[in-house]
Amino acid sequence: MEIWHITENDPFIAGTGDFKAIENRFIKLNNASIFFCRQGHAHIQIDLLEYDLIPNAQLVLLPGSIIHITEVSDDFKISFIVCSPTLFQEISNRLEPPFFRFLKEAPCVVLPAGRERSVDRLAETIEELYNDRENCFRLQIAKNYIQSFLLEIYDKTHRLFMQKRPEGVSRQEELFKRFIQLVHKHCTSQREVSFYANELFITARYLSTVIQNVSGLTAKSIIDKHVVLEIKTLLKSTDLSIQEISNQLCFPDQSFFGRYFKKHTGVSPLKYRNMP
Repeated sequence: MEIWHITENDPFIAGTGDFKAIENRFIKLNNASIFFCRQGHAHIQIDLLEYDLIPNAQLVLLPGSIIHITEVSDDFKISFIVCSPTLFQEISNRLEPPFFRFLKEAPCVVLPAGRERSVDRLAETIEELYNDRENCFRLQIAKNYIQSFLLEIYDKTHRLFMQKRPEGVSRQEELFKRFIQLVHKHCTSQREVSFYANELFITARYLSTVIQNVSGLTAKSIIDKHVVLEIKTLLKSTDLSIQEISNQLCFPDQSFFGRYFKKHTGVSPLKYRNMP
C-alpha cells in the first residue's frame, strides 16, 4: 500500500508501513496525514524544522507541508491515516483557525504514557474500516472517527493558543510567527522582504531587525531557504521541466532561476535533479 495514494473514489487510506520508499526524498503533501510511530525511529524535516520520530510519537501534517525523511531505522513501523483535502475540510469544519496554526507550529508530539493505547485502538479501527469495502457507511464512519480524534487533540491543546498573549511571548516573537506563516503561504510567488513587511503593516527595516533579533537569521535568508526547499521538491518529485518550475515559482526567466538556485545550493537545477 502506497502511503498518501488517494483516489477520487477513495478519499482516505489507513494502514501500517514505514518511510523506506520515500527516504531522502522531498515530498510536498497534497493530503492531510496522521502518523503514529509504533516502533523504531526516524528523523524527519518538516518545512525546514527537524523532528525525531520515536515510539509513541504522533505526527499531524496539513496539506502543503514539505517533508524530508533523512533517516529510518530497519525496525521503524508506523500506523497512518491519510485523507484528501476535501474530506479533511469536511472533518475539521468545527475547528477554529488557531488550531491549525498550532498544528503547523507543533506537528510532532510524543504522547504521554497510557495515551498511546487509545491511539493504537483508533488506528486499528480505521484500518479495519478502510479494508471493509462492503460497509455501506464506511466513509461516514471514517469521518466520525477522524473528527473525534481531531477534537480530542483540540480539547487537550486549545488552552495553549486560546490565551490572548501567552506569558513570555513578546511582540517580536509574535511578529516572527506571523512572518513564518506568511512565508509558508506566499514563498512560491513572493521572495522580497518588502512584500511580507507590507502584509504585516510594518517597514521592511523593522521586520528585518525583528527577525534577526528573534532567530539570528535575516528575513531574506529565511525566505530563500523556503523557496529553495520548494524548488528541490519540484525538481525531485515532479516531471516538470526546468522552465515550467521557473514559471510556476514566478521567476522572470529560466536563466535567473538557474542562477538563483546555484547561488543557494552550489549546483544547477539540472545537476541537482540528476543527483542520486
